[in-house]
Amino acid sequence: MAAKKRKSKKRSAANSKRPDGFVFFLDRSLGRHVVAEALRTAGAEVEVHADRFREDAPDDEWLDRVGKKGWLVLTKDKRIRYRRAEFDAVVQANVRLFVLTAGNVTAMEMGEIFVKALRGMNRLAGNHDAPFIARVTKGSGVSLYDWRKSKTGR
Repeated sequence: MAAKKRKSKKRSAANSKRPDGFVFFLDRSLGRHVVAEALRTAGAEVEVHADRFREDAPDDEWLDRVGKKGWLVLTKDKRIRYRRAEFDAVVQANVRLFVLTAGNVTAMEMGEIFVKALRGMNRLAGNHDAPFIARVTKGSGVSLYDWRKSKTGR
């Protein structure tokens, strides 16, 4: 009887997905502390724009670097999918982008919404190839945007 060939269980260093989820990158619109701390307290690995890039770094620059790392981008910029240059930068950089659609909420409320949405964001990112833009609602629901309906014609 031939021995079964065993597959290595070692994770690739190039894979940004951790056993308990992805790395979350907070763009400058979400601030530096409150949302990041809420997510970290919930067990998420978080990177903050201000810790990695200049405040005025062009979107295409930081999106490219974050996309190469495979990090999930969180933002509250609801208009990003309608601005051609930014939309194209998301696509070019192969980014998985989650947009908080709730308006008029405090930083603490944003943190709570994202914490409640962690499982859904991890699941969606694990089941869909980049690039994509998804929404996170005030109720912490997570769903993909239909790119065909965007103003960019995609």
